[in-house]
Amino acid sequence: MTVNNILQYESNIWATADLLRGCGIKESEWPSYMMPFFALVMIESRLVRMFDELKAEIGEAALAEIALGDLTELIEDKGQGYNVYIFEKNQTLKDICKNDKSFDVDFEAYLRGFDGETKDLLGVDATEGEKFLDIKGVITKLKAKKVLLGYTKEWSSINLKAFDNSAITTLEEHIKRRWADISAETAGEQYTPDDVIGLIAEIIASKIKDSDKLLKIYDCTCGGGNLLFGVEDRIHQRSKRLTQTFGQDWNDALYALAKIESRFRVDSKIEHGNTLTDDKFYNDEFDVVIANPPYGVSWKGYQKDIENDKTQRFKYLPSISDGQLLFMQHLISKLNANGMGVVVHNGSTLFSGDAGSAESNIRKWMLDCDFVEAIIQLPTDEFFNTGIYTYLWVLNKHKSAKCQDKVMLINASEKFKPLKKNKGSKRKEVDETNRIEIVETLTNFVDNEYARVFDKEFFYFNKQAIMLTNVDEQGKTFASRLKEGKTSMKLAPLKLDNGERTLTEFTITDYDSQRFGSFIEAFELDIKPFIYSLDYKEQPLKVITEKALYRFDADRETLIKETLDKQEALGCGKIVVKAAFKKGTKTQSERIEITVELAPDYQKDYEIIPFHRDETANQAAIEAFMAKYITKPFEYLENVVGVEINFNKVFYQPEKLRSVEEILDEIAALDEELKRLEEGLAL
Repeated sequence: MTVNNILQYESNIWATADLLRGCGIKESEWPSYMMPFFALVMIESRLVRMFDELKAEIGEAALAEIALGDLTELIEDKGQGYNVYIFEKNQTLKDICKNDKSFDVDFEAYLRGFDGETKDLLGVDATEGEKFLDIKGVITKLKAKKVLLGYTKEWSSINLKAFDNSAITTLEEHIKRRWADISAETAGEQYTPDDVIGLIAEIIASKIKDSDKLLKIYDCTCGGGNLLFGVEDRIHQRSKRLTQTFGQDWNDALYALAKIESRFRVDSKIEHGNTLTDDKFYNDEFDVVIANPPYGVSWKGYQKDIENDKTQRFKYLPSISDGQLLFMQHLISKLNANGMGVVVHNGSTLFSGDAGSAESNIRKWMLDCDFVEAIIQLPTDEFFNTGIYTYLWVLNKHKSAKCQDKVMLINASEKFKPLKKNKGSKRKEVDETNRIEIVETLTNFVDNEYARVFDKEFFYFNKQAIMLTNVDEQGKTFASRLKEGKTSMKLAPLKLDNGERTLTEFTITDYDSQRFGSFIEAFELDIKPFIYSLDYKEQPLKVITEKALYRFDADRETLIKETLDKQEALGCGKIVVKAAFKKGTKTQSERIEITVELAPDYQKDYEIIPFHRDETANQAAIEAFMAKYITKPFEYLENVVGVEINFNKVFYQPEKLRSVEEILDEIAALDEELKRLEEGLAL
């Protein structure tokens, strides 16, 4: 039966929540009550269908003559699960719900009639540790509210036996989407909408060729499997390739749903655990990787494991507040030599972190290795619980010749169709027409009105550090006053005056014992705060020596030396006052020493300069930039190459300004209207 037919059950399934609402269960908690029962319905419908197919294959009479042990073995060989009530007693959940008096006993026996793996996934025997769907806990809560039988009856009336695996998967995707919309899941976790899955699948299908070789598809944050299995189903619609799916997730309930779903697929392996610390497929490489990892989620809880990781997956460790680029590096490590992938991220992975940061270095590493083929900006309001822009990173380890060392940016922010009815924050969808157009643009790999191809170095930039020497209004610096090899000129002050306090002692050997408990306390609480609060630019700080007075003239930005007969500008510099506590020695008692010196005014600065692939050309570009924009004396310090991808910069469209004539006409019209209003008031 068709997908459209099965979607009629979506409202029936959602209606089971009416009973939850009626007994006071919060809406955000509904998914935890609905998940295990939805899993029951999915499993039972498929097992019943499998049993009916077995009857048709070997005949009911022949089936009845098969010994019980042989029947069990025959069914378990299919790897889709087993249930005593269904296969031996020929009873379903609906049959159990008919007898109110024996329901509790029969329901318990029904659940225990499943095979061991199914019971684990449902959480039938769960006490401590991993409970997965935790049906035992849900049953206990429903019993306490005296609604277990009624709730189970609601679910038992939903019969999905007539539908194939693909149709049931589609229904599951719709239900899980609504759960994601209302549940208080971990911050940053996003359910991937069907239209985005369709776009990802179209991109992948456009890159693969028909072959007898098995296509291995991997999702490292597979959740309930909607992205992984959705891509697989769409590839089957477009290609004859046989596929094998691999997924891992550490959310108990979502893993259980994906694992259950995987058992009804030809070749699928789903594992439970944290991909970043316990990669269950550490020996595997894949043809295709896909993922929609959590956005902006901290990895502090397993920081030590990541820092001590021995797999060499992580070239750099990004900010602990956001692990998206950890997943990106992991996925790249899982690609085989010809592999490709599509990963969903928010905007932070494009530009977070300055040059030299882990985030910038990860982007640089990805571009250096030529792993990135394209980045696609999706419309806002595409996901169910966020309105932000999201981006598809198209990875490719085996680019075609025309794509090598290049990256395409596709601004698909306007490639959508408004939804007739909003779904949470989702107000738009990338419909099929736009999906086809986006994929054609990627395939053609040439510029158009919403896409541009760049040499990968376009996204690189030099962050050139320099040490500036500040100058006064005459272009002079105090550095010219210093003897060769000297960095400052020490003074022998008699008095230090900042207008509020005057200091006349520069080697202090005693303290006020009435105010302070010790000499070091006097230093920390009195002298040190005073010295470090001095600002030679903002305060009228005067340093008086035996022969001269020194101060800074803020208007002229120069040090001034005053004697009895003249005033001399020394050039731009600074007055440096330091205080140090010296411990007592055999020859000297403990003391506070205050020093004053004049020094050039140096200032560390950074300049952002476009990058060139050729080292000589790059250095020439830096020097040309400095000659054009830097007028003060400077020295080169370190140069760090960063990488940032800025969609706004590339696709910025300035607002079209109105002509002067149009504005003047509008003003004249407003003047006429004001005159008419004034005339009306005068009457």
